[in-house]
Formats: sequence, structure tokens, C-alpha cells
Amino acid sequence: MPEAGLFETCAIMGVQVAVTDMDRTLQLLQDHLEDWRGQYFCVANVHTTVTAHRDAGYLAVQNGAAMVLPDGGPLSAYSRRHGFPDARRVTGPDLMRRVLAESGRTGWTHYFYGGSPETLRLLADRLAERYPGARVVGMKSPPYRPLTPEEDAADLAEINAARPDFLWVGLGAPKQERWMAAHRGKVPALMLGVGAAFDYEAGNIRRAPDWMQRHNLEWLYRLLQDPARLFGRYFSTNLRFLLWSAFGR
Repeated sequence: MPEAGLFETCAIMGVQVAVTDMDRTLQLLQDHLEDWRGQYFCVANVHTTVTAHRDAGYLAVQNGAAMVLPDGGPLSAYSRRHGFPDARRVTGPDLMRRVLAESGRTGWTHYFYGGSPETLRLLADRLAERYPGARVVGMKSPPYRPLTPEEDAADLAEINAARPDFLWVGLGAPKQERWMAAHRGKVPALMLGVGAAFDYEAGNIRRAPDWMQRHNLEWLYRLLQDPARLFGRYFSTNLRFLLWSAFGR
């Protein structure tokens, strides 16, 4: 649960989304990382928010986070329209990049959990090139199927032995949020579910141009890249969000 007094939240479809911006979020991480070890951040967009609205268990997972960041531009825009003029978008890929860039100064260490073996190989090369001061203490590509209890225990043991400050989780939503909630208090790091950030940083997926990001159109750019997989999701959840934000239902 968000710690009272650290930041304001705006309730969006039942999800307590943080009212923040990138600089404020980075400052909170610097000030409270030790307090947040073993907890997790969710990075919310329209899809995850609508999913939480429909699924009470997933809503509890979202609201059990130390912070729910407004990755989706429509979420921060909703907050601004409802009394929080300082709300800004904080995307998972951008946050990961900023934290990695700060790590040479702070000494923060990182573990990456998720993605394919090839994605992690590319990611390791890119991180070494772009963030030479960031120390990566481990990477793991778990199988896409559910893990056995023995496999899960082995992964936890590996993470705990590495003792990272940040555990970046790239399993995709809603799997990554459920994974983090199930492992709350079991790892020495702050867990952050960042979705496609591994693929973006590895170069597997291109980010939308800045102008599309500024106008909340990154979803359209991704849809054009992968229409077969994303059309049904975006049509359903985006329409549901528009109806709810307009009519409260």
C-alpha cells in the first residue's frame, strides 16, 4: 500500500494512481529505497487499469504496490482534469533508463527478470554501452509456462544471492504484477514491473516518436507495429476507459 504522506494519489477505476512526475519519482526512490526493499511498483496504463476494474484480485495487486505510476498518458491526463494539475506521465521504459543513468553516481545495482534469452543478451550489450556506470548483478529468462515451486525457489535464491537494489520485472501485464505481489517481502530489492521496457532497450521494439508520446498516441504506434495481437485488447480496454471516464460507468 502507498505510504501515507509521501505522495498524493488519484483513484482511477479503483486504482490508486500516484500523482507524480519523473523528477519527483526519482527523488522518492533516492529517499526511500531502503524502506521499499521487498515491495513493488506497478506501472499502470489503460489496459492494466481496466483489467483491475474488472478483476478484484488484480485490483488488490495494483493497490498493494508501494506506488502505481501513470505509464499511460490518459491516466495522468485524467488526474489533471480531476484536481491534480501537477500529474505527469512516468513510463516504465523512461524510468528504467533514468535509474540506470543515475546508477553510476548512486552505486545502485540491477537484476533483470523476464524476456527471452536473446532479448537479455541484447539488453546486456546495450546496457554496457549506454550505462557503463550501472552494475548488472544478474539476468534471468524464466520459461513462459508456470514455474514449479522448486523452480521458483531456485530463482528467488539466485536473486537473493545477487542482492540487487532494483529488480526489473519484464513478464508482461498482468503476469508481472501478480508475480511481484506473490514475492512481496521475499527479495532484497525494490521490484518494478516495466512490461516491454526490456524489448525497447534491447532494440526489439521501437518507441513512438516524441510527438506521439506527448499526444497520448503511443498505443496507436504499438498497434500499428503489432495489430494482430493488440487490436482486440486496445479496442476493448480503450473503449471501456473512454466510457468510464466520460460517464463514470
